Amino acid sequence: MNHKTTENQAFSFQIISWYRANPRELPWRGMDNPYKIWLSEIILQQTRVAQGIPYYYAFSEAYPTVKDLAMAPESEVLRLWQGLGYYSRARNLHNCAKYICDKLDGRFPDNYKDLLLLKGVGSYTAAAIASFAYNEAKAVVDGNVFRVLARYYGIETDIATGKAKKQFEALADELIPQQNPGEFNQAMMDFGARLCVPKNPDCANCPLISTCFAFQKGLVKDLPVKINKTKVKERSLHYFVIRCGKNWVWKKRASGDIWEGLHDFPLEEKTSTEFAKLAFPTSEIPESIPKKYRHILSHQKLNASFSKLEIPVNKYPELSDWCENEGYFLVSENEIEALAKPKLIVNFLNDQGI
Repeated sequence: MNHKTTENQAFSFQIISWYRANPRELPWRGMDNPYKIWLSEIILQQTRVAQGIPYYYAFSEAYPTVKDLAMAPESEVLRLWQGLGYYSRARNLHNCAKYICDKLDGRFPDNYKDLLLLKGVGSYTAAAIASFAYNEAKAVVDGNVFRVLARYYGIETDIATGKAKKQFEALADELIPQQNPGEFNQAMMDFGARLCVPKNPDCANCPLISTCFAFQKGLVKDLPVKINKTKVKERSLHYFVIRCGKNWVWKKRASGDIWEGLHDFPLEEKTSTEFAKLAFPTSEIPESIPKKYRHILSHQKLNASFSKLEIPVNKYPELSDWCENEGYFLVSENEIEALAKPKLIVNFLNDQGI
């Protein structure tokens, strides 16, 4: 047995030993149900565990099986997802459930290679399902795993590159034991999430401290390397909250932009120095709402403002015609709660007592 193999085995043993000594109770942990594992992994993409747990319970209760999820209306799925963000995950979740029921007789693929063919399932999620549900020795590689391996082995490859993905996946696959691969994957994720964290990692209590390259060389703050940061786009949105009695004007967001399939109000986006003017179905001037809202997405920062416009009840037929021509629709106040909405709009409604 060569030195490298011995070192790798020692690493894996210490990671698993730490994990067993520091268990964390999570509702999906220890199960081999591929549907529930898949559900938890999709929810946890770009989401903190504490935030994701209530959504996992909500989806598990509303849709106990993949068939239940497949049969649900998309609007209902998006409404249940409301507040989690990255709504393409919810649409992929729903479409994937329908594909599994329609094309695979309701059964999940039982190996990494075939799991990769599912919509919205990348290498990380496929490895998680394969190892947890089917005991396949395929390593997961996410931000936590990148960080642990980069620091321990002193890897300086930019983790934003495709080269790094292949390099780290190959290394992780060397490290994963054939026995209990799912436990090793859980251990790696927990180790990165709880001990070897991005800022101020708990090196003093790390079982790998004596052999960690980054700690020995004073490079903990410098690893992993991530150079190619996506440029963040600033956008200014001005919403018009148009009401007629107890009816509100809404629109459903189309594809090709943020929040596809969700609902918000008519808006104008500031592209020059002034907002364009909507062709309102009234001569009344919209009243500006003082409070401004800021909402941060992964690659966009949204600055939103609102104006409200009250339409007399006797103008309802004209408003209805205007909505039909402009692609909007009227919703009674007691039906607003059921609409799937972006968090930005939910925050505004909460402030308005709706």
